[in-house]
Amino acid sequence: MLKNKYDFVAIISAKRANPNGDPLNGNRPREDNNGYGEISDVCLKRKIRNRLIDMGEDVFVQSDEKRVDEYKSLSERASASLKGLEKDRDQYAKAACEKWIDVRAFGQVFAFKKRTGIPEVSVGVRGPVSIHPGFSVDPIEIEDLQITKSVNSEPSEKKSSDTMGMKHRVNFGLYVTKGSINVQLAEKTGFTDEDAEKIRQALITLFENDASSARPEGSMVVEKVYWWKHNNKSGQYPTVKVHNSVTIKPKEEGKIPQSIDDYLIEYTPLEDLEMELYEV
Repeated sequence: MLKNKYDFVAIISAKRANPNGDPLNGNRPREDNNGYGEISDVCLKRKIRNRLIDMGEDVFVQSDEKRVDEYKSLSERASASLKGLEKDRDQYAKAACEKWIDVRAFGQVFAFKKRTGIPEVSVGVRGPVSIHPGFSVDPIEIEDLQITKSVNSEPSEKKSSDTMGMKHRVNFGLYVTKGSINVQLAEKTGFTDEDAEKIRQALITLFENDASSARPEGSMVVEKVYWWKHNNKSGQYPTVKVHNSVTIKPKEEGKIPQSIDDYLIEYTPLEDLEMELYEV
Protein backbone atom coordinates (compact mmCIF):
# COMPACT_ATOMS: atom_id res chain seq x y z
CA MET A 1 0.00 0.00 0.00
CA LEU A 2 1.00 3.61 -0.51
CA LYS A 3 2.54 5.14 2.62
CA ASN A 4 4.00 8.38 1.28
CA LYS A 5 2.45 11.37 -0.46
CA TYR A 6 3.85 12.26 -3.90
CA ASP A 7 3.92 15.54 -5.81
CA PHE A 8 5.17 16.11 -9.34
CA VAL A 9 5.77 18.77 -11.98
CA ALA A 10 6.25 18.01 -15.67
CA ILE A 11 7.64 20.49 -18.21
CA ILE A 12 6.61 19.85 -21.83
CA SER A 13 7.78 21.60 -24.99
CA ALA A 14 5.75 21.89 -28.19
CA LYS A 15 7.42 22.96 -31.43
CA ARG A 16 5.33 23.39 -34.58
CA ALA A 17 2.65 21.12 -33.15
CA ASN A 18 -0.92 21.23 -31.88
CA PRO A 19 -0.61 20.04 -28.26
CA ASN A 20 -4.38 19.80 -27.67
CA GLY A 21 -6.95 20.91 -30.22
CA ASP A 22 -10.16 22.61 -29.10
CA PRO A 23 -13.17 21.11 -30.97
CA LEU A 24 -15.25 24.18 -30.08
CA ASN A 25 -12.74 26.44 -31.85
CA GLY A 26 -12.02 24.67 -35.14
CA ASN A 27 -9.50 22.36 -33.43
CA ARG A 28 -7.08 25.25 -32.91
CA PRO A 29 -4.63 24.79 -30.01
CA ARG A 30 -6.38 25.48 -26.74
CA GLU A 31 -5.90 28.91 -25.15
CA ASP A 32 -7.17 30.51 -21.97
CA ASN A 33 -8.71 33.99 -21.96
CA ASN A 34 -5.26 35.59 -21.69
CA GLY A 35 -3.73 33.78 -24.65
CA TYR A 36 -1.78 31.17 -22.69
CA GLY A 37 -1.75 27.70 -24.22
CA GLU A 38 -3.54 24.88 -22.43
CA ILE A 39 -3.39 21.09 -22.44
CA SER A 40 -6.48 19.82 -20.62
CA ASP A 41 -6.20 17.37 -17.75
CA VAL A 42 -8.48 15.03 -19.73
CA CYS A 43 -5.97 15.05 -22.61
CA LEU A 44 -3.06 14.36 -20.25
CA LYS A 45 -4.90 11.47 -18.58
CA ARG A 46 -5.75 10.02 -22.00
CA LYS A 47 -2.06 10.00 -22.95
CA ILE A 48 -1.11 8.46 -19.59
CA ARG A 49 -3.71 5.74 -20.12
CA ASN A 50 -2.33 5.08 -23.61
CA ARG A 51 1.18 4.70 -22.21
CA LEU A 52 -0.08 2.35 -19.48
CA ILE A 53 -1.71 0.21 -22.19
CA ASP A 54 1.62 0.17 -24.05
CA MET A 55 3.23 -0.96 -20.79
CA GLY A 56 0.86 -3.95 -20.63
CA GLU A 57 -1.42 -2.63 -17.88
CA ASP A 58 -5.18 -3.26 -17.72
CA VAL A 59 -6.95 0.04 -18.45
CA PHE A 60 -10.70 0.63 -18.22
CA VAL A 61 -11.09 3.80 -20.30
CA GLN A 62 -9.61 2.78 -23.64
CA SER A 63 -9.81 4.90 -26.78
CA ASP A 64 -10.95 3.22 -30.00
CA GLU A 65 -7.51 3.53 -31.57
CA LYS A 66 -5.84 1.96 -28.52
CA ARG A 67 -8.48 -0.65 -27.71
CA VAL A 68 -6.89 -3.99 -26.79
CA ASP A 69 -10.04 -6.02 -26.11
CA GLU A 70 -13.30 -6.81 -27.91
CA TYR A 71 -15.50 -4.39 -25.92
CA LYS A 72 -16.76 -1.34 -27.78
CA SER A 73 -18.17 0.53 -24.78
CA LEU A 74 -17.39 1.10 -21.12
CA SER A 75 -20.60 -0.62 -20.05
CA GLU A 76 -19.68 -3.78 -21.98
CA ARG A 77 -16.20 -3.80 -20.49
CA ALA A 78 -17.52 -3.26 -16.97
CA SER A 79 -20.29 -5.88 -17.18
CA ALA A 80 -17.87 -8.49 -18.54
CA SER A 81 -15.55 -8.15 -15.55
CA LEU A 82 -17.92 -7.06 -12.77
CA LYS A 83 -21.11 -8.95 -13.57
CA GLY A 84 -22.97 -10.05 -10.44
CA LEU A 85 -21.53 -7.27 -8.25
CA GLU A 86 -23.93 -4.52 -9.31
CA LYS A 87 -26.02 -4.68 -6.12
CA ASP A 88 -23.01 -4.28 -3.80
CA ARG A 89 -21.41 -0.90 -4.49
CA ASP A 90 -18.40 -1.50 -2.24
CA GLN A 91 -17.57 -4.85 -3.83
CA TYR A 92 -18.15 -3.41 -7.29
CA ALA A 93 -15.75 -0.52 -6.62
CA LYS A 94 -13.17 -2.81 -5.01
CA ALA A 95 -13.20 -5.24 -7.93
CA ALA A 96 -12.93 -2.39 -10.44
CA CYS A 97 -9.92 -0.94 -8.62
CA GLU A 98 -8.22 -4.33 -8.48
CA LYS A 99 -8.82 -4.90 -12.19
CA TRP A 100 -7.90 -1.55 -13.79
CA ILE A 101 -4.96 0.70 -12.93
CA ASP A 102 -6.63 3.85 -14.27
CA VAL A 103 -9.62 3.32 -11.97
CA ARG A 104 -7.49 2.98 -8.87
CA ALA A 105 -5.36 5.95 -10.04
CA PHE A 106 -7.85 8.51 -11.40
CA GLY A 107 -11.14 7.12 -10.12
CA GLN A 108 -14.21 6.48 -12.28
CA VAL A 109 -17.95 6.99 -12.36
CA PHE A 110 -19.77 3.79 -13.31
CA ALA A 111 -23.23 4.95 -14.39
CA PHE A 112 -24.86 2.52 -16.81
CA LYS A 113 -28.49 2.03 -17.72
CA LYS A 114 -30.31 -1.24 -17.17
CA ARG A 115 -30.01 -3.70 -20.06
CA THR A 116 -31.33 -7.19 -20.70
CA GLY A 117 -29.91 -9.44 -18.02
CA ILE A 118 -27.79 -6.64 -16.55
CA PRO A 119 -29.07 -4.37 -13.74
CA GLU A 120 -28.55 -0.62 -13.59
CA VAL A 121 -25.22 0.53 -12.12
CA SER A 122 -24.38 3.72 -10.24
CA VAL A 123 -21.01 3.55 -8.50
CA GLY A 124 -18.42 6.27 -7.99
CA VAL A 125 -14.71 5.85 -7.20
CA ARG A 126 -12.47 8.76 -6.15
CA GLY A 127 -8.89 8.32 -7.30
CA PRO A 128 -5.73 9.49 -5.53
CA VAL A 129 -3.91 10.86 -8.60
CA SER A 130 -4.85 14.45 -9.45
CA ILE A 131 -3.42 16.24 -12.48
CA HIS A 132 -3.70 19.93 -13.31
CA PRO A 133 -4.21 21.14 -16.87
CA GLY A 134 -0.91 22.13 -18.46
CA PHE A 135 -0.47 25.86 -19.19
CA SER A 136 2.22 27.56 -21.24
CA VAL A 137 4.75 29.78 -19.49
CA ASP A 138 4.11 32.56 -22.03
CA PRO A 139 1.20 33.38 -24.35
CA ILE A 140 1.37 31.20 -27.46
CA GLU A 141 1.50 32.21 -31.12
CA ILE A 142 -0.79 30.07 -33.28
CA GLU A 143 -0.04 29.57 -36.96
CA ASP A 144 -2.99 28.82 -39.24
CA LEU A 145 -2.12 26.88 -42.39
CA GLN A 146 -4.42 26.26 -45.34
CA ILE A 147 -4.24 22.76 -46.79
CA THR A 148 -5.68 21.21 -49.95
CA LYS A 149 -6.92 17.72 -50.67
CA SER A 150 -6.57 17.05 -54.40
CA VAL A 151 -7.46 13.35 -54.58
CA ASN A 152 -10.84 11.68 -54.97
CA SER A 153 -12.35 10.20 -51.82
CA GLU A 154 -14.78 8.04 -53.80
CA PRO A 155 -14.49 6.29 -57.21
CA SER A 156 -15.20 8.70 -60.09
CA GLU A 157 -14.50 9.01 -63.79
CA LYS A 158 -13.11 12.49 -63.36
CA LYS A 159 -11.13 14.23 -60.67
CA SER A 160 -13.26 15.97 -58.06
CA SER A 161 -12.73 19.59 -57.09
CA ASP A 162 -9.95 20.32 -54.64
CA THR A 163 -11.08 20.46 -51.00
CA MET A 164 -9.69 23.24 -48.82
CA GLY A 165 -9.00 22.82 -45.15
CA MET A 166 -7.01 24.29 -42.25
CA LYS A 167 -4.27 23.10 -39.90
CA HIS A 168 -3.27 24.92 -36.76
CA ARG A 169 -0.08 24.69 -34.74
CA VAL A 170 1.93 26.38 -32.01
CA ASN A 171 5.26 27.67 -33.28
CA PHE A 172 6.80 27.06 -29.84
CA GLY A 173 5.36 26.72 -26.37
CA LEU A 174 6.68 25.54 -23.02
CA TYR A 175 3.89 23.96 -20.95
CA VAL A 176 3.85 23.04 -17.26
CA THR A 177 1.53 20.53 -15.61
CA LYS A 178 1.45 19.63 -11.93
CA GLY A 179 -0.05 16.87 -9.85
CA SER A 180 -0.19 14.93 -6.61
CA ILE A 181 -0.94 11.49 -5.23
CA ASN A 182 -3.07 11.40 -2.08
CA VAL A 183 -2.39 8.58 0.38
CA GLN A 184 -5.82 8.57 2.04
CA LEU A 185 -7.56 8.03 -1.30
CA ALA A 186 -4.90 5.54 -2.38
CA GLU A 187 -5.75 3.43 0.66
CA LYS A 188 -9.35 3.22 -0.54
CA THR A 189 -8.53 2.22 -4.13
CA GLY A 190 -5.52 0.00 -3.42
CA PHE A 191 -3.11 2.27 -5.34
CA THR A 192 0.48 1.26 -4.52
CA ASP A 193 4.05 2.56 -4.77
CA GLU A 194 4.46 0.30 -7.79
CA ASP A 195 1.47 2.01 -9.41
CA ALA A 196 3.00 5.41 -8.62
CA GLU A 197 6.18 4.41 -10.41
CA LYS A 198 4.16 3.35 -13.46
CA ILE A 199 2.47 6.77 -13.51
CA ARG A 200 5.91 8.41 -13.33
CA GLN A 201 7.19 6.31 -16.23
CA ALA A 202 4.06 7.12 -18.22
CA LEU A 203 4.67 10.84 -17.65
CA ILE A 204 8.31 10.57 -18.70
CA THR A 205 7.37 8.75 -21.92
CA LEU A 206 4.11 10.63 -22.47
CA PHE A 207 4.49 11.17 -26.22
CA GLU A 208 5.83 7.78 -27.25
CA ASN A 209 3.54 6.22 -29.89
CA ASP A 210 1.56 9.48 -29.98
CA ALA A 211 2.78 10.99 -33.26
CA SER A 212 0.20 12.30 -35.73
CA SER A 213 -0.07 14.94 -38.44
CA ALA A 214 -0.90 17.43 -35.67
CA ARG A 215 2.02 16.27 -33.50
CA PRO A 216 4.86 15.01 -35.71
CA GLU A 217 7.44 12.72 -34.12
CA GLY A 218 9.73 14.77 -31.90
CA SER A 219 7.53 17.88 -31.88
CA MET A 220 6.21 17.17 -28.36
CA VAL A 221 8.87 16.50 -25.71
CA VAL A 222 8.72 15.89 -21.97
CA GLU A 223 11.74 18.00 -21.05
CA LYS A 224 11.76 17.49 -17.28
CA VAL A 225 9.78 15.67 -14.61
CA TYR A 226 10.29 16.65 -10.96
CA TRP A 227 9.07 13.88 -8.65
CA TRP A 228 8.85 14.38 -4.88
CA LYS A 229 8.30 11.66 -2.30
CA HIS A 230 7.29 12.90 1.15
CA ASN A 231 8.27 10.95 4.26
CA ASN A 232 4.70 10.64 5.57
CA LYS A 233 1.08 10.33 4.47
CA SER A 234 0.08 13.98 4.71
CA GLY A 235 3.22 15.48 3.24
CA GLN A 236 6.07 17.44 4.80
CA TYR A 237 5.05 20.60 2.94
CA PRO A 238 1.84 21.88 1.34
CA THR A 239 1.52 20.79 -2.29
CA VAL A 240 1.48 24.39 -3.52
CA LYS A 241 4.84 25.07 -1.84
CA VAL A 242 6.34 21.97 -3.43
CA HIS A 243 5.04 22.89 -6.88
CA ASN A 244 6.24 26.48 -6.49
CA SER A 245 9.77 25.34 -5.70
CA VAL A 246 10.17 25.09 -9.50
CA THR A 247 10.23 28.47 -11.23
CA ILE A 248 10.48 29.24 -14.94
CA LYS A 249 11.10 32.60 -16.59
CA PRO A 250 12.51 33.83 -19.92
CA LYS A 251 16.25 34.52 -19.97
CA GLU A 252 15.71 37.68 -22.01
CA GLU A 253 12.67 39.88 -21.50
CA GLY A 254 10.99 40.83 -24.75
CA LYS A 255 12.54 38.01 -26.76
CA ILE A 256 10.12 35.46 -28.19
CA PRO A 257 11.31 32.04 -26.89
CA GLN A 258 12.07 29.45 -29.58
CA SER A 259 13.23 26.58 -27.35
CA ILE A 260 13.59 25.52 -23.74
CA ASP A 261 17.11 26.97 -23.82
CA ASP A 262 15.54 30.43 -23.87
CA TYR A 263 14.17 29.85 -20.36
CA LEU A 264 15.78 29.89 -16.93
CA ILE A 265 14.44 26.94 -14.91
CA GLU A 266 15.33 26.97 -11.23
CA TYR A 267 14.59 24.55 -8.42
CA THR A 268 14.79 25.54 -4.76
CA PRO A 269 15.21 22.37 -2.63
CA LEU A 270 13.00 21.96 0.41
CA GLU A 271 14.69 20.63 3.52
CA ASP A 272 14.52 16.83 3.95
CA LEU A 273 12.18 16.40 0.97
CA GLU A 274 13.33 13.74 -1.47
CA MET A 275 13.21 14.71 -5.17
CA GLU A 276 14.05 12.76 -8.32
CA LEU A 277 14.59 14.64 -11.56
CA TYR A 278 14.19 13.25 -15.07
CA GLU A 279 15.40 15.44 -17.91
CA VAL A 280 16.08 14.91 -21.59
